[in-house]
Amino acid sequence: MEQANRNDRERAVLIGLRCEGLREFEGSDDDTMDELEELVKTAGGDTVARFVQNRAAPDPHSFIGEGKAAEIAETIKANDIELAVFDNEITPSQTRVLETILGCRVIDRNALILDIFADRAKTSEGKLQVELAQYQYLLPRLSGMWGHLVRQNASGGKSPIGTRGPGETQLETDRRHIRRKIQKLEKEIDEVKRIRSTQRHKRVENQVKLACIVGYTNAGKSTLLNTLTGAGIQANDRLFDTLDPTTRQMTLPDGRPLLVSDTVGFIRNLPHNLVDAFRATLEELTYADILIHVVDASDELWEEQSEVVEQLVEELGAAGTPRITVFNKVDKIHESMLPRRTGAVYCSALRGTGLEDLYRKIVDILDEGTRKVSFILPYSDGAVLDSLYREANVLRADYGEQGIEIEAVCDKKTQGRLKKYLPELEEKEEWML
Repeated sequence: MEQANRNDRERAVLIGLRCEGLREFEGSDDDTMDELEELVKTAGGDTVARFVQNRAAPDPHSFIGEGKAAEIAETIKANDIELAVFDNEITPSQTRVLETILGCRVIDRNALILDIFADRAKTSEGKLQVELAQYQYLLPRLSGMWGHLVRQNASGGKSPIGTRGPGETQLETDRRHIRRKIQKLEKEIDEVKRIRSTQRHKRVENQVKLACIVGYTNAGKSTLLNTLTGAGIQANDRLFDTLDPTTRQMTLPDGRPLLVSDTVGFIRNLPHNLVDAFRATLEELTYADILIHVVDASDELWEEQSEVVEQLVEELGAAGTPRITVFNKVDKIHESMLPRRTGAVYCSALRGTGLEDLYRKIVDILDEGTRKVSFILPYSDGAVLDSLYREANVLRADYGEQGIEIEAVCDKKTQGRLKKYLPELEEKEEWML
């Protein structure tokens, strides 16, 4: 049975180009090829061979040069390889040339990631966003790209890697129809944005803070969300295991509620049209009160991965949001090998260790600019206490002869509402930082 399952997986060759003519993060090396192999595995394929070509600049016709392509074609033929996956982004014309030379289907890293997203999207919102990204990627690649795939699917074969998502009927349509479909999807996603905006306004009205968990794919974001909130979502050790965002509520040690939201994992060279399509989801980062950046401490490439996340956070307009760096999976490496970063939290989300520091840092950020105040609230204004329980951290509410004796930690906005009840503030009063 195991052998049969293995035979069902597509056989792939991985091809990368290393050259100075490509921008940072776009060239190939052993690390990016390892990651590409893991992506192929995630998509349901097996890597049979890998090639990295060194050139001064990409070949405009065949990207890697026709001589190298012919060499790879021999390996493809000898090993019955069905799919060539390029680590770099290639143009539609280069794709057609390479398919002719190699004698098999050709996709690039962008198409592979889109395919994985199409397979993983479960909610209607996630499916909408993935479908939009796939159509935007497909539009310039329509000419002659899908004929043999349509014939294969029509004959009853399973959808090969790189072809899941919109489906064969859409892929046979012309550019005009595709453009109309894109416009329709954009309108539907605008409705998603409107609904999320309404939800945000309700959250702000209820004075509930939001923390968004971000990080490289497979850093342990879903596991951390489960540990913090008891969300119970599935968390597996694989790339892009979580695509549809999950938001759950937790209670901080001081009793305050906090919403915690998981986000799709980032990866180097994440397709721009995918980032654009997922803005309806990812723009939550710009409205978050705190970003919890989860880093896999056991990964030797944690610095490069962290930089990729920071660049995407900046691109999404959330660079100014308070940040907590959490080095996760510390149980996997020796203490002497731990990454070092001032102010970071070190934990194992799976084992639930080291989270006390995270709680403390969350409270510190939320309390920045807040103040502990004491005052007597007249019984005639008792309704103020109800709103105070929603908007502040009430430490004490004792019922005395003159009124309700209250001690609470309030932000500046709440202090403004309580101005008439507060005595003159003395310099010696404590500011909570």
